[in-house]
Amino acid sequence: MTQSARMTPASWVLLILLSGLWGGSFFFTKIAVAEIPALTLTLARVAIAALALHLVLRLRRIAFPWTRAALAPYVVMGLLNNAVPFTLLAWGQTHIASGLAAVLNAMTPISTVIIAHLLTDTDRATPQKLAGVLIGLGGVAVMIGPEALDGITENVTAQLACLAATVSYACAGIFGRRFRGQPALVTATGQLTGSSILMLPLVLIAGGATTLVPPSAHVAGSVLALALVSTAFAYILYFRILAQAGPTNVAMVTFLVPVSAIVLGAAFLGEVLEPRHWLGVALIAVALAAIDGRLLERLLERLRRTRLA
Repeated sequence: MTQSARMTPASWVLLILLSGLWGGSFFFTKIAVAEIPALTLTLARVAIAALALHLVLRLRRIAFPWTRAALAPYVVMGLLNNAVPFTLLAWGQTHIASGLAAVLNAMTPISTVIIAHLLTDTDRATPQKLAGVLIGLGGVAVMIGPEALDGITENVTAQLACLAATVSYACAGIFGRRFRGQPALVTATGQLTGSSILMLPLVLIAGGATTLVPPSAHVAGSVLALALVSTAFAYILYFRILAQAGPTNVAMVTFLVPVSAIVLGAAFLGEVLEPRHWLGVALIAVALAAIDGRLLERLLERLRRTRLA
């Protein structure tokens, strides 16, 4: 049986950077959904990101495969990793707070561990890995604070939509392993192109394109940031990590997203880090170490050698 992939130092750097890029997505989405319907926002997000990446491919003189056979896997990936979860999360955030959405989104590693265990031979669930994802989820909850759970007994449908998004993300991580060996830029462009192809007829059928009024300047800016930074660039990093470390490891980014948001707030907005923030960071660090496994293996090996000495 093949062993699951491990995180390298380079993978950790990319994962932390990705968490920062995705940390802003909840903020930008919350601003945008005040004026733009969820389906239309999803289309704008993926279409603008796809156009930007196609421009990068052209500038770098990299050919994109436009055949039907080549596009089919990208459409499936776009469905699982963009169209379904983006729409569910955007719609969910019209009914629940972004903090609660972030906590629910942190269920992604749990969904990934379960689905990867059922569908693959390389990412098997172990007690250590399950303990890690549960500790990480606890760390996210502690860091965001009890106020994020306000209304948890209300808007259950919206919360279930956010949880369903984590299952879709997990399936995308498993399916995305087939793109190993392809440049991350090409894979990200293909996925966003596929999701744009899927979303356009849905938005037209729903009438979102005909009823949309020009958004305000701050909403338009949020959409551009969401598309170019939190989507186009972020998915280049995502596919690079996925190829290096596998779906379970890349799913850990959802634990780091709240950490990035809080650290950025302290660094640039003068927000104060409270004791619960440090406790949450500590729990998340323990969770990441448990899921990665190498630190525990080294400790056990050192203990074994001590006993034998």
